[in-house]
Amino acid sequence: MAIDAHQPGLRIVLYSHDSVGLGHTRRNLAIAHALSAALPALTGRRVSGLLITGERTATSYACPEGWDWVVMPGIAKGDAGYTPRTLNVGMSRLMGVRSAVIDAALRTFRPHVMLVDRHAFGVDGELRGPLERLKSERPQCQLVLGLRDVLDAPEVAQREWAGVGLERVTALFDQVWVYGDPAVHDGVKAGELPVELIEKIRFTGYLAQGRQARTTRRLQALEPYVVTMAGGGADGFELTARAAQAPVPTGYRHLIVTGPQMPAESRAEVRALAGERTEVRTTVPDGLACLRAASAAVVMGGYNTVCEALSTGTPTLVVPREVPRTEQLIRARSLHRRGAIDLLRQGEASPERLGAWLEAAVVREPAAVRTPREGLDTGGLARVVDYAQNLTSQPHREELNRVSA
Repeated sequence: MAIDAHQPGLRIVLYSHDSVGLGHTRRNLAIAHALSAALPALTGRRVSGLLITGERTATSYACPEGWDWVVMPGIAKGDAGYTPRTLNVGMSRLMGVRSAVIDAALRTFRPHVMLVDRHAFGVDGELRGPLERLKSERPQCQLVLGLRDVLDAPEVAQREWAGVGLERVTALFDQVWVYGDPAVHDGVKAGELPVELIEKIRFTGYLAQGRQARTTRRLQALEPYVVTMAGGGADGFELTARAAQAPVPTGYRHLIVTGPQMPAESRAEVRALAGERTEVRTTVPDGLACLRAASAAVVMGGYNTVCEALSTGTPTLVVPREVPRTEQLIRARSLHRRGAIDLLRQGEASPERLGAWLEAAVVREPAAVRTPREGLDTGGLARVVDYAQNLTSQPHREELNRVSA
């Protein structure tokens, strides 16, 4: 469909709170790229959007055309809960700033669709006021809660829903998108998703196929190589330290990517443990491109890294984090049962066992890796586009047309 210059453009906001890791922002960024690439042709409207994040390094990732970042002051997760990441102020003052930033962005940008990642009302309720005002002033705005495939152990998830206020979630949000394949893990049947939300829930499939990858030119000097990736890196020291000591398959190099949130002193320890055929880097230009070009990969069990692995034919060993949440372990077990990934518990992931797995993985037949993954629903990005198109078409189209840009 051709873009109709007389139609007002579609404005979309994607929010992520971001305290530990880059997963929330990377998930929203993948969705933004998918919407930007496909939605204009489907709706005949230009698409513009804001990516609201609490992770300042997120701006190193390129936005789609017509999108931009709104970066809130950062938070970190401590033993007693959330704390300011860098600002020397109290938590209540910090949350006031964050909430005010969000509120100002929503009231002036006036989105047609807003997608909230994982936490319905943000950190410490920072979204509650802004969302209520948005829905009051712009009832035509469609609010969507986006959830990863696995939340946590059922009892933990149920306590969180009780604390959030399920009645208010049901009243405010129009839909709930679950980024997973219910044939692999069904959060409703597992008891993680409340029955009160069933009518609003839409399973998308994993957000895997269709992710954009940049060049691997900077990695070509390493090829052939195996890779160990620790996501954002805040909790990746144990895995990367053991991987640094693992025997490297003959004829290969071992690339270890610690992530930008690993403390510098921890990264220095990992480098000190690495052998001559192992290289330790903070980041790579593109994680997906790195996984695609690798002969084998060892990763933690975060949603985005696992989705990227599922979109490749690279043999992948998942060593999931098990505290303070069991989400990664539940995900890894579910995918392991389907033969899509290999699984090793943290307590078992010695350098010797990691090295033995790498040695066997680099000679694995490609069909043995791809076939189990092809049986999964990995088309979540395309389905998100379909759902967004439905939200911005009849019966909402007439209202959207009425609202001026």
